[in-house]
Amino acid sequence: MSAPAAKPQRLPLDALATSGMLALCVCWGFQQIAIKLVAGDIAPIMQIGLRSTFAALVLAVVVWRAEGLRAFRDGTALPGLIVGLLFAGEFLFVAQGLLYTTASHMSVFLYTAPIFAALGLHWLLPEERMRPLQWLGVAIAFGGIGVAFLGKPAQAGSSNMLLGDAMGLAAGLLWGATTVAIRKTSLSEAAPSKTLFYQMAVAAIGLLAYAAATGQDTIRYTQAAVLSVAFQSVVVALSSYLAWFWLLRRYLASRLSILSFMTPLFGVSFGVLILNEPLDAGFVIGAVLVLSGITLVSGAEVIRNLLQKRV
Repeated sequence: MSAPAAKPQRLPLDALATSGMLALCVCWGFQQIAIKLVAGDIAPIMQIGLRSTFAALVLAVVVWRAEGLRAFRDGTALPGLIVGLLFAGEFLFVAQGLLYTTASHMSVFLYTAPIFAALGLHWLLPEERMRPLQWLGVAIAFGGIGVAFLGKPAQAGSSNMLLGDAMGLAAGLLWGATTVAIRKTSLSEAAPSKTLFYQMAVAAIGLLAYAAATGQDTIRYTQAAVLSVAFQSVVVALSSYLAWFWLLRRYLASRLSILSFMTPLFGVSFGVLILNEPLDAGFVIGAVLVLSGITLVSGAEVIRNLLQKRV
């Protein structure tokens, strides 16, 4: 009787993983900019609905070819619907938030997701209990959120920006909840393409319906609009997420998570350089605290290992 196959060991980062993560961070950092650049031609909610539709159609073919009729008889349909609703809600807040706040702000507040995911997993999974260093990171991150909100200068339109920032934070909360839901359900053992299909399919239906109901479904077919939606559909919604799942299956997740926090840095940089977005001191200080806290939460194991090597 043969022994059960051992789980594949995750690899430490190498040149492929590092360069791959750099490319993904640039891509994800630019996605808010791509949405904002053509918001006058296509409403953000419509852009995200269209890109989700494209990704869902491609993924439907992938899932069908891999599993056929049994694809949705394995107990993942209900969890898939729940995760899809959370994903759709996340991007509803992203799209609506971008109408009020800058792409730079959205990039930072959206990437608070690991904090909310860590808190949810701490309470629900014994193996995910946080340690003191991670709790310190949570405190620093929430302190940074407070500074970013309270440190905003009083000026015309600042209340609208606060609303947009709050929507970005809500999107981060829903992203974190999506991570927890995947870990706690049968989706944790499902193929990445199937999990991503559920998310994209529900988002496509929900966001396009919301765009139509609110009169945000008008499209001006400019070259910039077509190129932006094509980039978001092929590169962001499909290729980048599948690449991320592939990296997670091959390399140590904690190492990848630390590198992923380059994304807000690229997002802020692109917002300033391409869209000429202003940065006030309160937001900059708050963003630094948020990113520092997230690094402590997600990179606690790596930090402990480095400290132990120095002793």
